[in-house]
Amino acid sequence: METINKYFTGLSEKQQEQFLALEALYQDWNSKINLISRKDMEQFYLHHVLHSLSIARYVKLMPGTKVLDVGTGGGFPGIPLAIMFPDAEFRLIDGIGKKIMVVNAVAGAIGLKNVTAVQQRAETVREKFDFVVSRAVTSLPEFIGWTAQCFHGRSQNLRPNGILYLKGGDLKTELDLLPKRWIKQTYPISNWFEEPYFETKYLVHLY
Repeated sequence: METINKYFTGLSEKQQEQFLALEALYQDWNSKINLISRKDMEQFYLHHVLHSLSIARYVKLMPGTKVLDVGTGGGFPGIPLAIMFPDAEFRLIDGIGKKIMVVNAVAGAIGLKNVTAVQQRAETVREKFDFVVSRAVTSLPEFIGWTAQCFHGRSQNLRPNGILYLKGGDLKTELDLLPKRWIKQTYPISNWFEEPYFETKYLVHLY
């Protein structure tokens, strides 16, 4: 939790309580359903919560912003972002029902009113969102194939509507394979967080 307070000041008491409650909730669920590796669970706030919140360092979501989290797994990056931006709306989807059950349970336990979680594949989403977010669920070309229809062009935030994708490693090959019409911006997460864990991790904005 110290890692969150290190980079995000001015959190409300409710937000502090919500972030603080996450670790015990995920430890409990992880003992029943294997969501997170033991090694990652030992670094829960760094590897999962703070990593998710790199999106919050890139864009401050305005009230009413609608966000789709594709392949959310146990709720990342969607749940940390929903805590950070209580006036934005989040839909978290995943193809695995057990994971969506956990997301709904966690959101309910901490009183998140701005999250809906549904077992659904991205290709079947018909609604339009401001942003589509995700953490390394597949290659970027494949992800665009799933989600290109999921966001609209009427931007209300300081960043253009589009895809915000968290991924590590060498992304050049994947980015080169994307259709030329896409604008591609890549940001090292180490720009925002100094921990060594983030040295090879990036936020990719596609629109």
